[in-house]
Parts: sequence; C-alpha cells; structure tokens
Amino acid sequence: MTSHVSHASAGEGDWIKTSSHVCRLDNILSPSSAAYLILDKQRLSDTVVRLTLHAPLVALNAQPGQFVLIRPTERSERIPLTISHADRVSGAVTVIFQEVGHTTRELGGLEKGQSVQDFAGPLGTPSDIQRVGTVACVAGGVGIAVMLPVTRALKAAGNRIIGILGARNKSLLILEDEMREACDELAIVTDDGSYGEQGIVTDALAALTQRDRIDMAYAIGPLPMMQAVCDVTRDQSIATVVSLDPVMVDGTGMCGGCRVRVGGDVKFACVDGPEFDGHLVDWDSLRSRKAGYREQEQKAREASEEAHHA
Repeated sequence: MTSHVSHASAGEGDWIKTSSHVCRLDNILSPSSAAYLILDKQRLSDTVVRLTLHAPLVALNAQPGQFVLIRPTERSERIPLTISHADRVSGAVTVIFQEVGHTTRELGGLEKGQSVQDFAGPLGTPSDIQRVGTVACVAGGVGIAVMLPVTRALKAAGNRIIGILGARNKSLLILEDEMREACDELAIVTDDGSYGEQGIVTDALAALTQRDRIDMAYAIGPLPMMQAVCDVTRDQSIATVVSLDPVMVDGTGMCGGCRVRVGGDVKFACVDGPEFDGHLVDWDSLRSRKAGYREQEQKAREASEEAHHA
C-alpha cells in the first residue's frame, strides 16, 4: 500500500494523510513543533535555571513524576530532567535544573528564542497518586522542582500536605511560593539559618512526626538527604517514596546504566522508576554506582569551565 504525507495550507492546522485515513492535528503539531523552541528562561538562583519549551506532544501526555531526555546541541550528551510543569493547552513543558556539569551549562547557556536539539519524553513510570491522608513532602535543593508536580497531584487527590523544604542558604531556596500554594503547611530550613529555621530537613521531619500523624512521605533531593529521611520514617513505619537519579543513558531500559537494587531485585530507574519504595532501596550500591564516573565528570566540568572563561 502506498502512503504519503501532505500538509494543509498555513493557518489550517497540520494533516497526516494516507490512502486509508486523514487526521487533522490542530494546535498539536505544526511545522515548527519539532524545533523545541525555548519560550521562556528564568534564573531562580545563580546556578538554577527554569526553561519553558514548546513540546506539545510531551505536554499532552506528561504526568507527575515523569522526565524527559534533553540534548541541548547536536554534539551534546543527553541528560534526564524531570518535568516540573506541563501545560496541555499551550503545549509548553517546564524543566528546572542546576548547572553542575558541562551539559547543564550548555543548556543553561541557551536563551529564549533558541531551540534544543532533542527533547524526548515523557519517560518513566508516573507517580502513583492515591488519597492516603496526611503526606509529608520533603525536598531539598533542586529536588524541590521535582517535588512540585507530585505535591500538586497529591493535593488534588484530597490529601493533606505538609511540605518541608531545605537548602544550604536562602539564595539557593527555589519555588517557595509555588510549594506554599500547593501545601496545607510548609516548613523551611536552611543549613546556615539565613532563612526559616536553622537545621536540616530530617530535624523538621522528626519534629513533625512527634506532633502529627503522617500516613505517607515523599523524599526528593540529594541522595544522603533521601536516605536520612528514610531512616526517620522507617523508625515510624511511615511508607516513603523516593525519586532516584542514577547514571542514565538511553532512558528506555536498554542500556542498563540506571540499574538500582530495590528489595533485592534489579530495577531500571528509567522505566521501573524513577520513584521507588525508599525503605527497599540499596543505598550503598546506588552511592557506589553514582560515584563510578566521578573522575570523568570532574574532567568534563574542568574543561567546561576553561571553555567558559576562555
């Protein structure tokens, strides 16, 4: 059977036409939809960037907890970034990331009106959103961006949400207003006491469990923080979900680079996760795997800094 693709004239939307059917895709596809145009760029701190891109098919299908693989330029490596927000009406997808390596610096160097080379997603298993009662949403650093869509979904499902946000200092705290709107209560802690209470998120969580019944906890942030949260909730028999970010290459379960051990079984974070039962995660093996490419990452970071200052 011979098939062909034809397009309607400008302003009439796109058409996919074969000998068997015709389908009109108004406001979903356009000749520029594959360009992944940067619609907006904001700096939330010196090193944290929020990008909103035109990716209508991703926006149409995205759910809380899922991520995309982004390649800033043709010569870039692919990196996974969690979807912080997806607008199905406008076709916009928002990602928030910290410039910590060569590729995130490349991505952060792009400006509004430019495009990224590749934007694949949504990937991963969506968050399992249930009405359970009172949920503690504990997030640190750029993990707050990952927590935001999950918190909103949990709230929409009828849960009472108590948020705990942590950062090294006030300048590194992001999305406070958005999280405050999504939570019934919000506590903020900073390592240096420059904002909120001085301390770490597990201090606030431990105090919370002493005064309130917590039915479930979410923890998203640096690996040591998530493990520490799980130590607190394990003692209280509070079910806890974490979002893991091991080394990831293809994002579809083929390479095995993102494998983690959960409950004694090998799981792939890109397809089985990224969310898992935090009490079943083998934190030692995960820490070892994340450190496996530290030397190469450092060399790439140094090369990127030299190029940046050249």
